[in-house]
Amino acid sequence: MIGREAEEDELQNGLTLFSTSSDPGTFDEASKMKVWREAMKQEIDSIESNNTSELTNLPVGYKKIGLKWIYKTKLNVKGEIEKHKARLVAKEYAQKLGVDYNEVFAPVARWDTIRTLVAVAACKGWKVYQLDVKSAFLHGELIEDVYVEQPLGYKKEDTRKVYKLKKALYGLRQAPRAWYNKIESYFAQENFEKCSHEHTLFVKYNSDGRILIVSLYVDDLVYTGDDIEMFESFKHSIQKNFAMTDLGKMRYFFGVEVK
Repeated sequence: MIGREAEEDELQNGLTLFSTSSDPGTFDEASKMKVWREAMKQEIDSIESNNTSELTNLPVGYKKIGLKWIYKTKLNVKGEIEKHKARLVAKEYAQKLGVDYNEVFAPVARWDTIRTLVAVAACKGWKVYQLDVKSAFLHGELIEDVYVEQPLGYKKEDTRKVYKLKKALYGLRQAPRAWYNKIESYFAQENFEKCSHEHTLFVKYNSDGRILIVSLYVDDLVYTGDDIEMFESFKHSIQKNFAMTDLGKMRYFFGVEVK
């Protein structure tokens, strides 16, 4: 056991030193390292706590979609390791249009929109904040019947059974659309107005004419405005509906540093 722990320490140290090129390519590689085993457990816990699927028999006439693990070491703005992320992903190439999915389109914020948002905030002296949705696609509700195999490392005793998805998994062709529909319905319930020219930009006014502006880029949200109380109310509300990481003031957004 001591030898195993020492080997793991060496592997983890190597991962720290060469993180950009040493992300595991297979489950067998990742299962040998404690950091990746913990990352996979966190992903499975997230899927289970979200009630994403249920174990069942594969119905006649249906096929199961394969799953794979994707591993990524995430770095912060200083190039230091922020976290090790293991993502369970569906093999979307096995899906057929009209059988496994129909609508797939989901809008994504344009960079012009993000730059304009930051420019307006700079001109008016507003602060810009950022939130990150944890496992965003797992919130998207499916309307199709989709069955997937049991994931490597987490198979139940009866390996013949499959999982029927209630919500989307990363990799499914309809996952981005399902997530967008979910978050769009939240903004509608909270009385935000959606911009007619940019469907990922949402605006809300209070009775005093104060404003809150939110831009959505898949699972990252940036927001700004002129009312701190609206900020806090929005943050509290959205964290009740989705698991969120509060990143504070906007500092680093998709490779762009913001001051």
